[in-house]
Amino acid sequence: MRGHQRLWASDSVPDKTIARGTTSPGTESTFGEEFVEVTLDLQDDNTIVLRSVEPATVVNIPDDGEATPASSSRSSSIRRSSSNSRIRQFSQELKAEAVAKAKQFSQELKAELKRFSWSHGNASRVLAASSAIASQNNGGGAGSGYHDSALAARALRRQRAQLDRTRSGAQKALRGLRFISNCKSKSNGLDAWNEVESNFYKLAKDGNLYRADFAQCIGMKDSKEFALELFDALGRRRRLKVDKISKDELYEFWSQISDQSFDSRLQIFFDMVDKNEDGRITEEEVKEIIMLSACANKLSRLKEQAEEYAALIMEELDPERLGYIELWQLETLLLQKDTYLNYSQALSYTSQALSQNLQGLRRRSPIRRISSKCIYYLQENWKRLWVLTLWVCIMIGLFTWKFFQYKQKNSFQIMGYCLLTAKGAAETLKFNMALVLLPVCRNTITWLRNTRVGFVVPFDDNINFHKSIAAAIVIGVILHAGNHLACDFPRLIKVPESVYEEYLHDDFGTHKPTYLDLVKGAEGVTGILMVICMTIAFTLATKWFRRSLIKLPKPFNRLTGYNAFWYSHHLFVIVYALLIIHGVFLYLVHKWYLKTTWMYLSVPVLLYAGERILRVFRSGFSTVRLLKVAIYPGNVLTLQMSKPPQFKYKSGQYMFVQCPAVSPFEWHPFSITSAPGDDYLSVHIRQLGDWTQELKRVFSEACEPPLAGKSGLLRADETTKKSLPKLLIDGPYGAPAQDYRKYDVLLLVGLGIGATPFISILKDLLNNIVKMEEQADPLSDFSRNSDLSSGSTDSPNKLNPKRKKTLKTTNAYFYWVTREQGSFDWFKGVMNEVADQDQRGVIEMHNYLTSVYEEGDARSTLITMVQALNHAKNGVDIVSGTRVRTHFARPNWKKVFSKFCSKHYGARIGVFYCGAPVLAKELSKLCYEFNQKGPTKFEFHKEHF
Repeated sequence: MRGHQRLWASDSVPDKTIARGTTSPGTESTFGEEFVEVTLDLQDDNTIVLRSVEPATVVNIPDDGEATPASSSRSSSIRRSSSNSRIRQFSQELKAEAVAKAKQFSQELKAELKRFSWSHGNASRVLAASSAIASQNNGGGAGSGYHDSALAARALRRQRAQLDRTRSGAQKALRGLRFISNCKSKSNGLDAWNEVESNFYKLAKDGNLYRADFAQCIGMKDSKEFALELFDALGRRRRLKVDKISKDELYEFWSQISDQSFDSRLQIFFDMVDKNEDGRITEEEVKEIIMLSACANKLSRLKEQAEEYAALIMEELDPERLGYIELWQLETLLLQKDTYLNYSQALSYTSQALSQNLQGLRRRSPIRRISSKCIYYLQENWKRLWVLTLWVCIMIGLFTWKFFQYKQKNSFQIMGYCLLTAKGAAETLKFNMALVLLPVCRNTITWLRNTRVGFVVPFDDNINFHKSIAAAIVIGVILHAGNHLACDFPRLIKVPESVYEEYLHDDFGTHKPTYLDLVKGAEGVTGILMVICMTIAFTLATKWFRRSLIKLPKPFNRLTGYNAFWYSHHLFVIVYALLIIHGVFLYLVHKWYLKTTWMYLSVPVLLYAGERILRVFRSGFSTVRLLKVAIYPGNVLTLQMSKPPQFKYKSGQYMFVQCPAVSPFEWHPFSITSAPGDDYLSVHIRQLGDWTQELKRVFSEACEPPLAGKSGLLRADETTKKSLPKLLIDGPYGAPAQDYRKYDVLLLVGLGIGATPFISILKDLLNNIVKMEEQADPLSDFSRNSDLSSGSTDSPNKLNPKRKKTLKTTNAYFYWVTREQGSFDWFKGVMNEVADQDQRGVIEMHNYLTSVYEEGDARSTLITMVQALNHAKNGVDIVSGTRVRTHFARPNWKKVFSKFCSKHYGARIGVFYCGAPVLAKELSKLCYEFNQKGPTKFEFHKEHF
């Protein structure tokens, strides 16, 4: 059984002195007795770590004084100062003492080994032998005798469990089994009770709180069934079976469930399960509490398998097969659940972590703090800053140039500074209307980001820059149109005829125009139409309309959603046509080469038009054949298709997808979830808008329920009778995640469907790991046979000149946070592949399910126990159905970053995030904080939806 470790105290303690206790049976050993060799670690805090248990080799000690090697060494030292009789006497005493201690320890160890019998074969053989002896002594298996021996074995296990309950274990348990999670957030127990008391007055009827309102009163309205069972258990403790309680009785109930004593909490939890109050829990009662916990945590699949997991708990806690478990056994399982988890934990780098934290805690002067913040800000944002500075300087230059140019014209004498402001804003508008197209020329950006330009230009922020330019256009339109319509036009029509003839005769004609003449002219009409179109496009592009955050009544609800955004944005075709016309018919400019609007727009418009034409041709040539379609829980559609030969991409990139059956015009971007080395393409699409909803409906009609052993709610492939809809693709396009290869250590964080770009990265890393291992085998064979090839001077690189470079990424950590248990089905196969094939431990995966109450909450305590037992026995997590452990609630990101600082001291870590903006701000802030503390540097990248 070498290799098994069990910590009886803390989870991780440094090795100190190793004591080997070896049973040495002598001549008194009888038939059927078996002894074991036990290796223990004796710690400084008086705790013991069991290192290994193995069958001992029997070494007899004859009466003539021949001793074991251990005794021989001691005897040789005594022989120099005593006679042979003294040696013989000492040998006999040593033998007797060793045999006695071995017998005693072996008997105590039997019960302990029984608990690990399902995973350790040697322990099973020891217990099987002892059971056989017990059966022989009972005369062939008398029922009463077996029952007595089972009771005796359980009593011995209980005694052993009491010894195992160390102080550290009890302290750890106090952090668990909380009935009121938010109680810890209150300043004291009185504040929590005041809130409960306030709820009582709101819910009480005739001075009593009814059972149905108990959950809402104590803050468990989301776990009503669990709260009702808690109400009944507390009532049974007072020998009451009532449907309502008074305020005093409520206070008594509250005092019990908020008690800080672990024993008190454990007794309440036990009473919830033990409904017949006999002090024993049967398998049926365990099944009921598992179903109750699963219901409280929205784990429907766990509820379906409650019977299986109840049997697992009984198998573990009732090895004597008495058919029930008691309070102390439940306590043992709770205190030692971390032993069963046995998950790989990060190594301890205490000194490095301490130095890094101390560096961050050193007091610095305000000037140094401000200067360090400024330096860090410049280091993180220098690419953005120089681009924005250049952009603003160009706009200021253009505005100033036109401002002073028109100040020299005769029209300034009539229209004043209103004209100068309008013309300066118009020049910036021409520049920005040309520039706004460049950030959405995705093919060009994808190509440029792979060149040296990518080192100085922040292409990851192309959409943010696009939005910034749009905001500048809005300001320019307000200044330009506002000054014309509200300022210089009124001043023009009010000017006397004599003054008009002197200054504006050549610009506006012989007759002074009216306000209506100015507005209904080509300049006015095109300007007003452009303002209307841009107002519609800008409004529907805001997040309130684009993400349907505003709920409008029918038929105005069609103005919200991605479709409205997509179609309204294509009004830019009309806007640019009007802009060119508007730039031709200018009042104050008459020479064609001075009308510069078309000069600004020509190159960007042609470039963008070329990209759209390229999409049409490329999507036509890149025909794909759908290989598999699956619909998973959480409204996720998976499309697996053939990969065109010319489609070359990197992990982390995305592509556009069009389904003519849904819309012949709309293209939508989705991250590629397949790896570049795969012979297919795949995307995972979650239903979030009207287009994705219709896409799911179209494919659902062609899908069928899956066959046995297949995942998904509905599936379809090439063998499906119904024909699958046609699909067009365009891409690939660059994204921030594609730069993951620049970092030695990766932290990949995905929220829900935001995990998609990182699945491709994980698969790519895994494929590279497998290739490296395959390449390592012939190289090792070459090195072993190099001595035999005396005349050969070929090196491994010459034998395989196309061999790829060694994988730079040494560690990748994937944190996936989701709300629904069914989400794990999306990438179950990938997670299992990584767990099976990543023998080097390059990839470490962490799943977090936020619908389950945090570890330590009484509503999830039993789930944690079952999870630990099942993973230890079967190697499968009960929540995700994979080999990756599922954590409950949200990650403590500060602890995650602290662990990275300790484990990868001084490393450059790439943090990639895809998901909601709220967490992006938190991760960015943590990167800043930990970058200030020490040499470990975090570089943050986020995806833009």
